[in-house]
Amino acid sequence: MIDDMAQYDELDLKLLRQLQLDSTLSQRELADRVGLSQNACWRRLRALTEAGILKGASARVDREKLGLRLVVFVMLRTRHHSAEWLQVFRRHVLTISEVVDFHRIGGDYDYQLKVVTEDMASFDKVYQRLIEKVELDSVTSYFAMEAIAEGRPLPL
Repeated sequence: MIDDMAQYDELDLKLLRQLQLDSTLSQRELADRVGLSQNACWRRLRALTEAGILKGASARVDREKLGLRLVVFVMLRTRHHSAEWLQVFRRHVLTISEVVDFHRIGGDYDYQLKVVTEDMASFDKVYQRLIEKVELDSVTSYFAMEAIAEGRPLPL
């Protein structure tokens, strides 16, 4: 277990595990699953929210059933590392809704994006938008052939 998690007890971690599996549980169902009263459950949830551990609730959507069948991992390299360039770059990438994950990384590349879109033609439009406003040294794309595991819960 991670050291920062030491400040949370097993009941907190049980709550978080259950919420990761199904955030639509009623407070009563959640309290029952972790062995708490509804009031105790509510107090813990409020404390986890105030601590910034819980950041709202969201629904997991089946992307393929909505026609979003193409997943592309885009690796970016740049020669620019100034704060000004980074600010423009981040702001620009965050305007592209098809970019669902965005990381600054170490190694041969500087950034990794996960792009989810309908097909190759749609990805090409994303690619064109990506390169239109910022200078990049290289862009390499890897196309996922199969999603073996996506959106897995955090290991608590």
